[in-house]
Amino acid sequence: MGITGSLSPDQLEFFHSQGYLVIESFASEDEIRGLRKRMDELLNQFDCSVSSIFSTKNQKQTTDNYFFESAEKISFFFEEKAFGDDGILKQPKELSINKVGHALHELDPLYREFTYSSKFSSLVSSLGYKRPVVMQSMYIFKQPGIGGEVVPHQDNSFVYTDPQSCTGLWIALEDSTTVNGCLWAIPGSHKNGLVRRFIRGENGVTFDQPSPSYEQKDFVPIEMKAGSLIAIHGNLIHQSFENLSPKSRHAYSLHVVESDGCKWAKDNWIQRETMPEPLYGLP
Repeated sequence: MGITGSLSPDQLEFFHSQGYLVIESFASEDEIRGLRKRMDELLNQFDCSVSSIFSTKNQKQTTDNYFFESAEKISFFFEEKAFGDDGILKQPKELSINKVGHALHELDPLYREFTYSSKFSSLVSSLGYKRPVVMQSMYIFKQPGIGGEVVPHQDNSFVYTDPQSCTGLWIALEDSTTVNGCLWAIPGSHKNGLVRRFIRGENGVTFDQPSPSYEQKDFVPIEMKAGSLIAIHGNLIHQSFENLSPKSRHAYSLHVVESDGCKWAKDNWIQRETMPEPLYGLP
């Protein structure tokens, strides 16, 4: 099956030199409206007595079976600051969820249709993939007032193949600004290689190396309009700050890896009985 790439030579050059690329108007207003409406429905059906807290600061402490099993389910994760000292939600569940993951793209018909559309196929074809697989999907809320910080990291740390092949695809479903917690990145940092890995073992998960310290002056903000997509090289250092504003910052995020000639690491946090269906097969 031949897939025609959609990126221009200038766009590819920017991606390879900077480690990221923003594509404006990737998702239409109708698509954004549909994805958000469907998430409202999923949240309405969600029983919040069964859930987990998501944190990038205290990952080991907040990783549990609910998190591991989410690799092949649609699971709901709360913000760290969603609960009071009494263990009760401080506000409605719709304003308390950090993210939903990690198999939306497989299990929900609307998200599957969007993810497996030709626009994604042609994009990843431009990036050189032969048999791309979406290993995880996330709907991220970045809730007003309590949207948690995501510390500096590389996607290859969490979604590792040999050789490395992860690309993050992050679609803004609302305007993403410095006020409500947009992404920040160190341009060109992907050229320095992978810093550390997030490994799953008998006693849970841990990083194999401590985190380096980064100079905030090296990061640049990446503000995006709703509907824009950013492609993120798996070794790019990126982060986002807490959202202390009164406006949320919804996004839909995918992590794509190559399944042709790339071996999925057995110590990744994601372990599945079967691999997801490829976006497309070999040409």
